[in-house]
Amino acid sequence: MAPVEDSFTPGDLEEALRAIRSTLGKCEKVLPKLTPGTGQHTLLTRRIKALTIAAVLIERELGRAPR
Repeated sequence: MAPVEDSFTPGDLEEALRAIRSTLGKCEKVLPKLTPGTGQHTLLTRRIKALTIAAVLIERELGRAPR
């Protein structure tokens, strides 16, 4: 059985990147409305970081970002 990462087509990665960027934009829009130090703010901050990392890794895989 091939590793999972070998089964993604460039189209799959493009679609995932669009979804991640959309979600990231929505999260960034909401963040200023939350009070720093609350659980919601902390969770959203961590989610933004995770989505940013995911986007960079997909861009690298597509050959758009330096390694």
